[in-house]
Amino acid sequence: QYEIQKVPRSREVAQSWLSTVFTTLYATLYSFPMVFRISPDLILCNGPGTCIPPCAAGLLMTYLGLKKVSLVYVESICRVETLSLSARLLYYLADHLLVQWPQLQQKFPRTTYIGRVI
Repeated sequence: QYEIQKVPRSREVAQSWLSTVFTTLYATLYSFPMVFRISPDLILCNGPGTCIPPCAAGLLMTYLGLKKVSLVYVESICRVETLSLSARLLYYLADHLLVQWPQLQQKFPRTTYIGRVI
């Protein structure tokens, strides 16, 4: 059984970095109660930064000992040489960080190469 949840965007395309602080705060305030209410076993996400607030809530649940929430992040197929900001933020925190290019896995050994996911 699974649920798909919508989360407010942390940043719109072409949004100024200054105003991003407020939209990210809104996404975070929305995400924490949602994740604590649902109490998921797994958070499966891909970028962009919108996935960071729910992942942070899942990590907090795990660190507080309330429930082990597994985090799986799937990097975009567009990322061939470098990890996205979201992936870099989750690199040491996610249980699995999946990439779609073998050279990306070679550069970042904590990732798992899974081939193309389309």
